[in-house]
Amino acid sequence: MKRYPGEALRAGVVSVFGALDFDVRPNGVSPRRLPDWTRLQVPQVMDAMVRMPSGVRLAFSTDAQEIRLTVQTSRLEFSPLPARPAVFDLVVDGAVVQSHATVAGNTIRLDRTDPGKFELLRGEPDEIVFKDLTPGLKACEIWLPHNAYVELRALEIDDGATLSPVPAPTTRRWIHYGSSISHCLEALQPTGVWPAVAARLGGMHLHSLGFGGQCHLDQFVARTIRKSDADLISLKVGINVINGDTLRERAFTPALHGFLDTIREGKPDTPIVLVSPIFCPSAETRPGPTVPDASGRFVTLPGHEEIQTGCLTLVRVRAILAEAVAARRAAGDANLHYLDGLSLFGADDAGDLPDDLHPNPEGYIRMGHRFADAVFTGGLRLG
Repeated sequence: MKRYPGEALRAGVVSVFGALDFDVRPNGVSPRRLPDWTRLQVPQVMDAMVRMPSGVRLAFSTDAQEIRLTVQTSRLEFSPLPARPAVFDLVVDGAVVQSHATVAGNTIRLDRTDPGKFELLRGEPDEIVFKDLTPGLKACEIWLPHNAYVELRALEIDDGATLSPVPAPTTRRWIHYGSSISHCLEALQPTGVWPAVAARLGGMHLHSLGFGGQCHLDQFVARTIRKSDADLISLKVGINVINGDTLRERAFTPALHGFLDTIREGKPDTPIVLVSPIFCPSAETRPGPTVPDASGRFVTLPGHEEIQTGCLTLVRVRAILAEAVAARRAAGDANLHYLDGLSLFGADDAGDLPDDLHPNPEGYIRMGHRFADAVFTGGLRLG
C-alpha cells in the first residue's frame, strides 16, 4: 500500500472541505472548523465543538480499489449512556457506498450535570478500511465523524494507484451556522446530519458551523462567514441563547443585527436565510435556562418570575427574527429571507424529539429534506 502521513493530508495531498484549520499533533493532524485567528477568542467549552468535524470530509480522485485511513478518535460519553460509535462514510461519485464504525480510540466521559467535569479513558488508534471499490478513476469523499474528535494519522491506497486533490468549487457554496441541532450529534452517520442531507439533495458544497451548545451570535463566527467563499448563507439561531439564558431581549436584538451587519460588510448581496428555532416544548412559552432532568429530558426551571423581564422564549425569539428580517428587507436587503424553524420540525414531529430538545436520526433526515425543499427547490429557490 502507498502511505500518506497525516501531515501530507493537511498539506494538500487531498482536499479537506469543511475545515479551516488543523491541530498538529505528534502522530497526525486534527481538523478544526474555524480559522486559526479565532483561537484566542473561542471559549474553551466551544473549542471542543470546533474540533468535532461535523460536515468535514476528505475529497480526492483515485483509481484505488482499497483505501485505508488510520485514525485516533476521541468519542464522547454522556454518562450513564455509552459512547456512540464514530462512523466514517465513503461517498463515491455522489453516492454513499460504504460506512464503517469504530469504537476504538479514546473515550471522554462527561457528566451532563457538571459540564466542566470529564474523565479521559485512553484507547488505541484504528484503521478504517474501504475495499472492493469499483475499478477506474472516481471522485471520493470520506466524511469524518460528526460526533468525535478525529486525528488523521495516515491515508493508504493500492500500490500503483493515483491520488489527487479535488479543487474547491467556485459556485453553489453554502455555509451554515447553528447549534447542536445543526451539529447533530444524535445522527447515526456523518452524511445523516441534516445540513449534509440538505446539501446532497440540493447539490450544494457545505461548510457547517453547527456547534453543539455554542450558537450565541459570536462576532468571530460572523467575521469567519464574512471572509468565506459562499453563494448561500444560513443562520439558525436562538435556541442556545435560551438554553444558557445568555442574552435577554435588550442584548439579543442588537447582537442579531450586528451579526448580520458584519456578514454584510463582506457579503453585501449573498442570499442569507435566517432560520428560527425548531419546536422545543419546555421553552416555547417559558424562558431558559434549560437543563436535563433525571430522565435526560431538557426542561426549563420554574421560579423567579419577578426578575424575568426581557427573558426570551421560543415564541418571542421567532417573532424577533421575523421582525428583524422584515425591517431589513424594507430597508433594502432583498437577499435576506426568513424561514420558520417550525416548518422544519414542529409540534407534530415531537415523537422524534426524545429528549425534548434534539431530534433523533429520523427527525434530522426529515429536517434536511424540508430545508432542501424550502430553500433549494421550493419557495425561496436559492442556491
